[in-house]
Amino acid sequence: MPRFHIPELPAAGSQAELPERVVRHIQVLRLNAGDALTLFDGSGREAPAVLLSLGRRSALCRVDAPVETDRESPLHITLIQAVSAGERMDFTLQKSVELGVAAIQPVLGGRSVVRLSGERADKRQARWQEIAVSACEQCGRNRVPQVLPLLDLPAALDALADPAALRLLASPHQAAPLSSFRQPESCRLQLMVGPEGGWTPQEEALARERGFAAFTLGPRILRTETAALAAISALQTLWGDFGA
Repeated sequence: MPRFHIPELPAAGSQAELPERVVRHIQVLRLNAGDALTLFDGSGREAPAVLLSLGRRSALCRVDAPVETDRESPLHITLIQAVSAGERMDFTLQKSVELGVAAIQPVLGGRSVVRLSGERADKRQARWQEIAVSACEQCGRNRVPQVLPLLDLPAALDALADPAALRLLASPHQAAPLSSFRQPESCRLQLMVGPEGGWTPQEEALARERGFAAFTLGPRILRTETAALAAISALQTLWGDFGA
């Protein structure tokens, strides 16, 4: 059944106008009056609905009672991802949301090809948040992970300080396999993945000073988008809900 994110779920039994973004999506899917759909507002609730009418720029639906439906991982993973070029960053964000991350902190690495600041950075963050919303519509999550404002690495590590979290650094240097780590009691993890050229020695040293432990995903060198998704999948397999 098609799923759509809206800012707030209306009262049960009421009729609601859908946002223009949702209207465009409904038109692309060629839905018609009488078709069923699901609405969610990002707070953990979803509600069945029926499309009553569809115009060129408007759509009206009837909404039934919302229900709490939890599809979240028991792990609270924050992905600290260095910005990558082209569509790689979009792909990484989309798939990491599907895999269950709780938050995404984009950072500018010393070897990042893309350089963003000011209005360009704000627009890119808004686009990344839209990608997270679309990924939740697709994968069934009812809580939308936040894509945090773009920061440089030192500022991001300061902002994310969390003594209860297991902090993991993807690195080929003096690294241990993920299976050698113990699951934190808090189930909170921070996963730090570098750009196309990897982290600089100074960035790795800073991360280790801030309590990050280096891990490896094997002897092969992975692209930045592959490394992030492989690490999230491994963590979900070790301690999350992939075996549920």
